[in-house]
Amino acid sequence: MVYLQLFWSFFQIGLFSIGGGYAAMPLIQNQVVDLNHWLSMQEFADIVTISQMTPGPIAINAATFVGTKVTGLAGAIAATVGCVLPSCIIVLTLAYFYYKYQGATFIKGILQGLRPAVVAMIASAGLSILCLALFGSEELVLPIRQVDWWAMGIFVLCLFILRKWKLNPIVVMSGAGVAGILIYRVL
Repeated sequence: MVYLQLFWSFFQIGLFSIGGGYAAMPLIQNQVVDLNHWLSMQEFADIVTISQMTPGPIAINAATFVGTKVTGLAGAIAATVGCVLPSCIIVLTLAYFYYKYQGATFIKGILQGLRPAVVAMIASAGLSILCLALFGSEELVLPIRQVDWWAMGIFVLCLFILRKWKLNPIVVMSGAGVAGILIYRVL
């Protein structure tokens, strides 16, 4: 039964993840944290972090990690297949219709309408993780005493480095990981 739940949860995520992996984060959070309680919010943030550092799409990586945590290898396979299957079906169907009707104005209108929704989904997931990292809570906490100033410093420094020097994100993530070890484990 758990395998079917994993498959169905990630099938829904795969079906409604319009815009890619980052847009899927709020859907993944809803399924694995809020509805099924397979992960805590802290574990979800850790899974997102690990999924960012490993090769491959974030939704598929998250499906594999969650499935493994819940029931092991069989759960990982069920969740991953559930996540990938809708995309395969949808992409094949859309590719057929797109190439057949690519000049139609209604197709251009649909795509222009979807862009803001995708940006909103990405921003929502990003803000939840940002609040968790900086405030220790999924919600935006306004009291300044609850801010994790070390995390804020790492965040601002990484953002500055990425925007100013366009440094490779892998190098920036590695540096942030080393800084995290030094700050949170050594000091």
